[in-house]
Amino acid sequence: MNTKNNKRRRESIERIEKAFVALLQTRELKDITVSDICKQTGLNRSTFYANFLDIYDLADQVRATLERDFASVFRDDHSTREQNGALKMFTHIKENQLFYKTYFKLAYDESHQVLIYDTARAEKDFENKHIKYHIEFFRNGINAIIKMWLAGGCVESPEEMAEILKQEYKGR
Repeated sequence: MNTKNNKRRRESIERIEKAFVALLQTRELKDITVSDICKQTGLNRSTFYANFLDIYDLADQVRATLERDFASVFRDDHSTREQNGALKMFTHIKENQLFYKTYFKLAYDESHQVLIYDTARAEKDFENKHIKYHIEFFRNGINAIIKMWLAGGCVESPEEMAEILKQEYKGR
């Protein structure tokens, strides 16, 4: 019986997801096939299709897992403000580079981007005027910085990256 939480099924899903993440490091999403994953895992296509509709469903589920994992880093942490939040974020990114490289490869639409953002503070600083433009500007900027840092192998320390962000956001 292939119930939702049986051990064998969980192990198969984990193998599929690991193979998928590994393939994403050398290929674009559109170039990965179910056959590639089955070859790498030694699983049958029927096992893949028992758990996922297609490659894009797998990508969506992996991305959702990554987003939950990222959110859990900051959940219930009231110290995640300004420098502390940036330092915590850059530390997590450096410690989990594969996670973030994968996430950005799966973020194939602009609504899925890393964003640690204090909306209440921005509304106060900007008197709630044109806030949507500021949020978009900040979100795209921070994502570009993170992608650049990842592409360079995270050479700078998390502290240096937090300071860079602080300098760019100076005066707010």
